[in-house]
Amino acid sequence: MYNLYRTMEEENVILSFKGIVTPKLLTSVLHIMEAKMDSLQEAQRTRKKVFNVLVECLQNLYHHVDESPLPISKEILERNSALVLIVKENDHFVVRTGNYINKDKVKDLQEKLNIINSMNKDELREYYQLSLNNSMVSNKGTAGLGMIDIARKSGNKLDFDFLKINEETSFFCLNVKID
Repeated sequence: MYNLYRTMEEENVILSFKGIVTPKLLTSVLHIMEAKMDSLQEAQRTRKKVFNVLVECLQNLYHHVDESPLPISKEILERNSALVLIVKENDHFVVRTGNYINKDKVKDLQEKLNIINSMNKDELREYYQLSLNNSMVSNKGTAGLGMIDIARKSGNKLDFDFLKINEETSFFCLNVKID
């Protein structure tokens, strides 16, 4: 446990969580981050950007976990878990998330993220408006705007990767730099 603690200290991990993202967790994480940001005495503009990106990332994790049949097995519990890290690196923050994703969703998400990364600030604003006006709300209550919003609010390109776990599942890694 001490080795994990030391690693987290050396990597400047401000907050870490592994488990199922719930509405109560969203509230708790935001309260914890508020206290952490107070102790770091970050500028209000930086705080706002970190909170906005963190909220979007957590909402994405909450909304995009696939429904699982009952009873919940250890494998289903693990598959529905997510990882969230907030790291302070020199003059910026990084919000890192990881979650399992069905292999059949990887291609569409990768294409969307590549489109988002190809755009500048003005193009992202237009794309967001266009998507907002043309999007249908999914059965999970989302309109697919989260990644666009994360890119807009962070002001940086999205760093992402998909790691193949097995024939049906990949692990989606997202790193969002906030400066």
